Amino acid sequence: MTRRSLLGLGAAAVAAMAVPGCSRGRSDEPAPDGPGIFATGNKGGVYNQFGIDLAKLISEVTGVTLQPMVTGGSVDNLIKVSSQKADIGFCTSDTALAAYEATGMFASGKLKFSALARAYDNYVHVVVPMAFKGQELKALEGKVVSVGQQTSGTRIVADLILNTAGVKVTKRFLSLEDSVKALEAKAEDPKARGGIDALIWSGGVPTEPIGKLQDSIGFRLLDIGNVAQTIALKEFGGYVVSAIPPSAYKLASSVPTLAIPNYIVAKPNLSDSWAWWTVNTLFRRQNDLIAAHPEAGALDPRSAIATMPIPLHPAAERWYRENHI
Repeated sequence: MTRRSLLGLGAAAVAAMAVPGCSRGRSDEPAPDGPGIFATGNKGGVYNQFGIDLAKLISEVTGVTLQPMVTGGSVDNLIKVSSQKADIGFCTSDTALAAYEATGMFASGKLKFSALARAYDNYVHVVVPMAFKGQELKALEGKVVSVGQQTSGTRIVADLILNTAGVKVTKRFLSLEDSVKALEAKAEDPKARGGIDALIWSGGVPTEPIGKLQDSIGFRLLDIGNVAQTIALKEFGGYVVSAIPPSAYKLASSVPTLAIPNYIVAKPNLSDSWAWWTVNTLFRRQNDLIAAHPEAGALDPRSAIATMPIPLHPAAERWYRENHI
């Protein structure tokens, strides 16, 4: 099975093919020769929280600081990484593909970067207040909806979902934090200035700021299973049909949605030491990550190499080879 064919599988499906247990590491790999920057994502989002903890672990094991940076999301991260304003960063597979092949938002020219690993999957959340009328995406017709920041992967997948469904909304380009506040504001006062009827978010499960809405206004997730199925069959970008479990947000039942793999990407000419230690820490300190982030349980070296057509960084590829992946 090629890395390209692996990309089409969900993380759980690929992990099921893997040999359990972490791989061996090396203690003679040199430490990075200077500090680095990790482009994460929206404040409070899983990119940001996971990135903060991973950066802390990498800094701990190398003795060299890897500083997490709050960003606008996948598009912003790819621009920062390719322009060497950040050393590594998170992005979704569909955004990485567009940047690598110069399509969509990146039609003006392809970006230069490599991949270190495929990590956990993002899940599309279409969040509405509990009192919202309607269960499916078509109920958003004519509503005011936050589709993520202009430089986010959320915006790309939100546009894809709305266009596929043929649903027209008034779009607001808000951060996760501002989206949650705007949703709360209108739920509590329909005439609230700047309020929104719904928010679309692509992120790990659970995403804490969204989860907290259950204790304030209460919320539901719209079923986008049919649209997800259409996208997964027609679009290449790693899309898979999945579901958000009820336990994630105290929901009445699981909600069908679209899942998108996440990559950790690297700037052009990232040093071998930063690349090697990032991958090594990701897997050898996986239990520490799982304690804080359930998403880390989906990490597996055999699925991590599934980043095609984005090439793996040579030092990352060396780590996988040395560890019999």
